[in-house]
Amino acid sequence: MTSQVRVADEVWIATALLHRQFPAERDFSVGEIVQRAKVERVTGTDALRPGVQVHAYQHCVANRPPNSGRYRMLVETAKGRRRLFRPGDPCDPGRMTGKEVPSDDEIPSEYSELIDWYRNEYIPNGADPATDPILSLFGLGQELWADEEADAYVRRLREDW
Repeated sequence: MTSQVRVADEVWIATALLHRQFPAERDFSVGEIVQRAKVERVTGTDALRPGVQVHAYQHCVANRPPNSGRYRMLVETAKGRRRLFRPGDPCDPGRMTGKEVPSDDEIPSEYSELIDWYRNEYIPNGADPATDPILSLFGLGQELWADEEADAYVRRLREDW
């Protein structure tokens, strides 16, 4: 099973492990993520797979334009720095439906608890992955013109311009 772990999932695991080990750190360098993947040996081999670095740099990064990979598992916080993606983070439109978190059945069982940790502790309390922070503003302030039609309200405000 471990040899079938996707490279993107391996990068997510390495990054999640870093976040758990160093909770005070906001983000990590791509080199730190790659090194953790190498030490962790998720696939059970001694050699680091060649795709790990490019996934950490590009394929898994939500706020970078997709380049074959459309994952949104990481966010670029600064040049060469990454952290796990959170709902509401900036995301390139080409990645809006990309995978954020590995599935339990796609990673070795010893890492399954990382998915629970991510959902229950890493994501801020009350964050709903399906809620877009901008779209949630829809209708805000409509009580201002509740007793008149919206266009009439705007015209009334502009009368003295």
